[in-house]
Amino acid sequence: MGEDVTGIDVPRVSAWLVANVKGSTAPFSFELIAGGRSNLTFRVTDAAGGQWALRRPPVSHVLPTAHDMVREHTVLSAVGPAGIPVPTTVALCTDEAVNERPFYVMSFVEGHILRDATSAAAELELAARGHVGHHLATTLAQLHALDPDAIGLGGLARHDGYIERQLRRWRGQYDQMHVDGVEHGGLVEEVGEALAKRIPPQQRVSVVHGDYRLDNTVLADDGRVRAILDWEICTLGDPLADIGLLCVYWSDPGDNQVALVGNAPTTAPGFATRDEVLADYAKASGLDCSEVPYYMAFGYWKLACILQGVYARYVAGATAGDAGSVDSFPAHVTALAESARSRLGSIT
Repeated sequence: MGEDVTGIDVPRVSAWLVANVKGSTAPFSFELIAGGRSNLTFRVTDAAGGQWALRRPPVSHVLPTAHDMVREHTVLSAVGPAGIPVPTTVALCTDEAVNERPFYVMSFVEGHILRDATSAAAELELAARGHVGHHLATTLAQLHALDPDAIGLGGLARHDGYIERQLRRWRGQYDQMHVDGVEHGGLVEEVGEALAKRIPPQQRVSVVHGDYRLDNTVLADDGRVRAILDWEICTLGDPLADIGLLCVYWSDPGDNQVALVGNAPTTAPGFATRDEVLADYAKASGLDCSEVPYYMAFGYWKLACILQGVYARYVAGATAGDAGSVDSFPAHVTALAESARSRLGSIT
């Protein structure tokens, strides 16, 4: 591959890889496998066919509190040895002279990443699809059972006030990511204020992934979770926020409220229902899940704020080659905020 790879200074990164990744052999090729919507992930292949994954921040329009490579590397290095299925961290570069931003290298985990109903039906047998929800729920409960202090993550964040902190964070980032000519009629602000008035008590302090969903996991052929990906907004806090967000993403066939832009993978035949996934999590975690509708409302609202940021980065040109259509994003931000308001209004 030539040296024109957006987001990678090929000569400098190649030299760093040889010096820091044991067993790697130049020359390297770099293939963008996720980009523009969050941190960028590249498949790195060396001259001998060895493969790794390299993660770095978006190439532009980066908020000061987002896309922290050191933090993400620290989390993976802690939860992996504790038994959570994640890629193995290999090396971390904080010298911005190498590639303009910090980045890290981890193992490349082969398996299935299901991004829509078509790929879900094509890549997993019907019986395997029936097991996926159970495995996602119980793996999440396993993560939430970890003691942050025991695995060295006790100082990652405050232990209390998680939802309050999240409401402030995402509202602040939503405000910073304003795009001229794109308005949502004050709906995002209105729902954020309503959420702040109804926060349930936090039952436990857990490692919270922050974006736990089917297409952020790598699955084995039998539907088991081989690796959880995309830990960039992981923190400490209320575990029910993770299961609430998983329920938001876990669309049942015929749902009117849809989190994903496009055809959700869980609408393919064979998947467990959202209620079944929630029941599996409740049993495995031992937590009271009666307030999950609130956390679903929070999840829809947070996604509205995140998608606004994604849209702003695209408008600013931070696609790194991932130039999928974003024309529908402003309308989807509004739809997500409306789903949050509807879910919140249904709580008695």
